Amino acid sequence: MKTPHTRTYQNYRKTFAKIAAPFAFVDLDLLDANIAQVLSYSGDKPVRLGSKSIRCAPIMRKILAADPRFRGVLCFTAAEALWLFEQGFNDLLVAYPTWDMAQLEAVARHTTETPEITLMADCEEHLARYELAASQAGYVIRVCLDLDMGTNHLGLHFGALRTTLRDPNKVIDLARRILDSPHLELDGLMGYEGQIAGTADAVPGQRAMNLVKRALKRMSSAEVVDRRAMLVQAIEALGCPLRFVNAGGSGSLKLNAGEEVVTEVTAGSAFYGPILFGHHADYTYYPAAGFAIPIVRQPTPDIFTCLGGGYTSSGAGGPETLPRPHLPEGAKLTPFEGAGEVQTPVKYRGEERLSLGDPIFMRHAKAGELCERFERLYLCRDEEVVEEALTYRGQGQCFL
Repeated sequence: MKTPHTRTYQNYRKTFAKIAAPFAFVDLDLLDANIAQVLSYSGDKPVRLGSKSIRCAPIMRKILAADPRFRGVLCFTAAEALWLFEQGFNDLLVAYPTWDMAQLEAVARHTTETPEITLMADCEEHLARYELAASQAGYVIRVCLDLDMGTNHLGLHFGALRTTLRDPNKVIDLARRILDSPHLELDGLMGYEGQIAGTADAVPGQRAMNLVKRALKRMSSAEVVDRRAMLVQAIEALGCPLRFVNAGGSGSLKLNAGEEVVTEVTAGSAFYGPILFGHHADYTYYPAAGFAIPIVRQPTPDIFTCLGGGYTSSGAGGPETLPRPHLPEGAKLTPFEGAGEVQTPVKYRGEERLSLGDPIFMRHAKAGELCERFERLYLCRDEEVVEEALTYRGQGQCFL
């Protein structure tokens, strides 16, 4: 179905006529539409940007400037947070534990001089390491505890395998450990319900499985809300005020918007609108980011072989992690080659007359990995390239 946000092959072919493929791009009109969707889905909660899914500082600045409710960044490494601080970003929460001592000491210095970086922890070993680094540097490290929001149904674990902080007593013990340390400060709590935020439940051709996923998500949602409220109340009972309680992702904003204890939500993939986030029943995000690969061979009348294109996303291996042709509409990967490192055959029998040198516009399965393949994004608006934005890679950065 055509919508006001639909793009055609001819739209993009005209827009990028002077750009040599392969290249990556962001459609600013669709980015604006996704920004509006995130604000709508998240109620009145502040929204922290998930940098893992964006990996482009200029794009992050555009989003932060779009509305006062966009505040802070959820980083994926301490090295990234330190670099973003140098780039002028603030309120930087590192989502994954840090072990490197040099990075920890650098964070300790930044945390005291300008309290902008918070590290994640979920066990005593993390806290001991952070305390050692902070004591050696003579400063304080701010800590966020990572709560387990996974659930168990039908004998299976439903959610990300990341932290064991589910039991209130264990959470309280770690909180007290932080409060008793002169070199640590309890800053906030985080809980990511990946089984809800990251589970596509409107996948074409999977009607029965979609119904099962939706039922599991409903059961899990109720448990997540109750557990998070219980854990937050247990911490607050210690008399320790929390600066924030972070929750969610692009596929659980509506759930988190209704949670009283949640003070902020996180969104990242929503802004680019990759393939997997086009298959969520309760959310609509537009394909704002993509890449183009050039046709360099035509071995048969309906096969157009392109240069490059094998930009596989993270996650369990399978067809769902491959990029897919986006435009012209109806183009498909071949079943035996898929998307390859140096060539990608695309099958197409539509109305567009394709020739050598023409682009095939692709979408990435997930969001962040796209920018690891390209040094810049071409930003377009109203069928015109209006700007170029360097990615992390284009700025000489490769954190993970």
